Amino acid sequence: MGMRREFRALGLRLLAAAVLLLGASRPGWGGLKHDPVPQWGLEAAKTPTPASAKGAPAVLLFSEYLETVDAQGRAVERTREAIRILAPQRRHEGCAVSYDVDEKIDYFRAWTITADEKHLQAQESDFVEQGEGGDVLLFTEKTRVVHPPGTDVGATVICESEELLAPYQQEKLWWIQQQIPAVFQALEIDLPAGRAHAESWHRAQPVKPVEVAPNHWRWEIRNMPELDLENQHATPYWAALAARMSVHWGDTAVGGTENQWRAICRWQQQLESQRHDASPEITAKVQELVAGSPDFYSKLKRITDYVQKNIRYFVVERGIGGWQPHYAADIFRSRYGDCKDKTTLLIAMLGAAGIRAHSLSVDHRRGFVDPAAPSRYGDHMITAVELPEGENDPRLQARVRVSNGKTLLIFDPTDEATPVGLLRQELQGGWGYLGSEEDGQILQIPVLPPDSSGVTRKGVFTLAADGALAGDVTESYLGIDGGSERLFIRRHDAKEIREGIERRLGSSLAGLTFKGYEFHREAELDQPLELELHFSASSYARSAGSLLLVRPRVLGSYVLSVPEVMEGKERLYPIELGHPGRWRDSFDIALPEGYAVDEAPDPVDVDMGFARYHAVATAQAGTLHYECEYVVRQVEIPAERAADFRRLENAILSAEKRAAVLKQATAPGPPTVSELTATDYRKTE
Repeated sequence: MGMRREFRALGLRLLAAAVLLLGASRPGWGGLKHDPVPQWGLEAAKTPTPASAKGAPAVLLFSEYLETVDAQGRAVERTREAIRILAPQRRHEGCAVSYDVDEKIDYFRAWTITADEKHLQAQESDFVEQGEGGDVLLFTEKTRVVHPPGTDVGATVICESEELLAPYQQEKLWWIQQQIPAVFQALEIDLPAGRAHAESWHRAQPVKPVEVAPNHWRWEIRNMPELDLENQHATPYWAALAARMSVHWGDTAVGGTENQWRAICRWQQQLESQRHDASPEITAKVQELVAGSPDFYSKLKRITDYVQKNIRYFVVERGIGGWQPHYAADIFRSRYGDCKDKTTLLIAMLGAAGIRAHSLSVDHRRGFVDPAAPSRYGDHMITAVELPEGENDPRLQARVRVSNGKTLLIFDPTDEATPVGLLRQELQGGWGYLGSEEDGQILQIPVLPPDSSGVTRKGVFTLAADGALAGDVTESYLGIDGGSERLFIRRHDAKEIREGIERRLGSSLAGLTFKGYEFHREAELDQPLELELHFSASSYARSAGSLLLVRPRVLGSYVLSVPEVMEGKERLYPIELGHPGRWRDSFDIALPEGYAVDEAPDPVDVDMGFARYHAVATAQAGTLHYECEYVVRQVEIPAERAADFRRLENAILSAEKRAAVLKQATAPGPPTVSELTATDYRKTE
């Protein structure tokens, strides 16, 4: 979207060796050839490494931000940081400052105090410039990166900068928790007389500021532990978990959480003013699209399909363009745009069809937008469509009732694989703020019901006496599972698709021979995507004397790998389950002639509320029949339910490994003497 600047404050401590090769060097960034280490840096370097940093790759000894705001609300930001390197993987520690066309870096300097007390200053050749890549046509925000010399274990990197921020940059997002521990951090905001500020805290106990001068406020934090997710699995995004504080000094600096969210919504709505106006070309196209539409859903789908399929996602942002969309007429004419552009065009087209819609500013990292911590920052924009009263089409499931009594349908026009009515998993359960002046509010994005997505898998197989298995499987992908599979098809060629499917099958089937596949309904987003598979496996069943051991569950696994939870370690963070859905399997295995099921695995049925797993295998007239249903009802569960998660996963893991025992029927032997005599006697009668 371009609202990426929430990580500006991280730039001076999270850059590492990965950016050493970015860009070309530029002159004049390092100051004088022999600037001495500033006094604050010398004092910071004397800070002993705390015992709490044991095992950490680095430690932030000192960090200080000063925002000096003028009468018009424009700020100059001064930054000072000192980082000690504790492990070889951080030997190339660097510093960074981001800037845009409306901003100016006044100075940016860096030094190293080595482990043996040598003072080394970064020179011009140590600075590089980094820009954006990927789906970017024009993106004017850049980052200056410096890697000062001598950054070995035991060295302390010292950085300072001063930057004139953009006039619309009137909020400071202060990241107080990092991936390394911090000894001391401070934030100051120096405001003109009469200018107010408003603060909010995310996953942190609020700290009361000290007024060091009239309307000059200072917050200090000591001994903040790192947020280390390196060996944590199925956690929310790092940015959602890290402690932070936000301080506003512009129009959004108002009292009360609800009032502040409304002010933020008004600010966004002002940026969008007249951007949604439909041009004659847009109106004509909409009339063409909706002609003959029998109902609301058909009209909505035709318009959303058009924006999804015909407007390419491409970033064109300059300065305020990181926040403000282009005009709908320009987007329609150029046929490309970023997330806020696609939302803007969709709002214009829906409006031309008599359907009201609004922008919804969100973040793809669920939990980053916090209803208790008002902030303008986020990295994505989607659309909230007003549904007519009484509109109950079951395909429109991503709906939410808002405070004014209206029902909004939440839709992401940049998601080219998910049909209108549904939402991909990263957005479900998150929060966003509505860009509507009269209805502006923070709202929670719905979590969809299980029946909205999932996979139904049906397989028919024949088992040979030597353990070989052959058969066909049909997989039907519904909802966002269909969207994920469609993206896989779109992003890979036929060879890569075949290899990907073959790897998946091979993880379940020893001795696999993959014979082929066919997809059906790839282009019909609102219909299940079907995949037909044809294969054999030479070593599926195992011999145990005269018995055959065969696993009724032929394909796949529903185990969610979270090893630290399964080992019983303490869980600190929520467990991500993925997305709600219903996954069903039905497999029929025709048994070899002369064999019967002697023992089938016991049924399994575990329901923990957030998810349910049911599996049963039965013998049916020469066939081993297996059925399984796995239902997920939530996107995540709190850490305190780790034991329940462990119970569910243990049940699934055990059930998926169990085998049925096949026994060969007793072959008829030669007749006994008495049987032969009786037979002869009957014949004589």
